[in-house]
Amino acid sequence: MMAVIRTGGKQYLVSPGQMLSIEKLDTAVGQPVVFEQVLLVHDQASTVGSPLVPNAKVTGLVIDHGRARKVTSIKFHNKVRYRRKKGHRQAWTRVKIEKIQV
Repeated sequence: MMAVIRTGGKQYLVSPGQMLSIEKLDTAVGQPVVFEQVLLVHDQASTVGSPLVPNAKVTGLVIDHGRARKVTSIKFHNKVRYRRKKGHRQAWTRVKIEKIQV
């Protein structure tokens, strides 16, 4: 069984037992999380929502939180002594998908 869920402005294809790194959620480690924005469910036949599949949800378990590697950006203007360097680390949450309900 597979499903397509929407969280953090992105869409993910998930199946039970899969580990998934998504945008940071405000849920403690070890707590369950429910994704109710299910766009598609595929078992023996596909069920496509318009835009969401009614009464479908995906349950997962929060494994840990972390931050990605630093990404740097630089602004530079020639001949005017203008230099700016900025760094960013994106926060993420690792989730283990437990079950898909239709």
